[in-house]
Amino acid sequence: GLIAVLSAIAAMVMPTALRSATADSGASRVVSVFRAAREQAISQRRNIRITFTAPNQIVVTRINVPNTTTTDLGTTVLESGIAFQLFPTVPDTPDAFGNASATAFGTAASVMFTSEGALVDQNGDPANGTVFLGRGVDPMTARAVTIFGPTALIRQWRWNGTQWID
Repeated sequence: GLIAVLSAIAAMVMPTALRSATADSGASRVVSVFRAAREQAISQRRNIRITFTAPNQIVVTRINVPNTTTTDLGTTVLESGIAFQLFPTVPDTPDAFGNASATAFGTAASVMFTSEGALVDQNGDPANGTVFLGRGVDPMTARAVTIFGPTALIRQWRWNGTQWID
């Protein structure tokens, strides 16, 4: 009887825990790409551009000097159904960098890390932004990664149904 009760509890809790872990993994992957790209920009003393390709790809490109040609450094694909996504019932994060799109960086057409480690737009101005993630139609999988351009401070957020938790 005890085993049956424990099995029933586990069967009810496991799907929710699995969805949450999958969403957390996607956000951690975005954080990892940001950190690696910033480190490459600093160590290689070159601007490193980040491009978000819907629904779930992040392309990292080095901008070469002096001719501004580019070299692709890698493409990261978010797995397990995690994609760049906004949920209509989920507001902007407390950092309030905007939620006009799933990859919101204000008016920036593109963003890149400089050799000093800052995140800037195509004009060289600091760019704050948010990457919103989720899976399917379940707002409980909503995650966000915010980045403060001047210092490249990265924060990871999780939606708990009523508010963003970091």
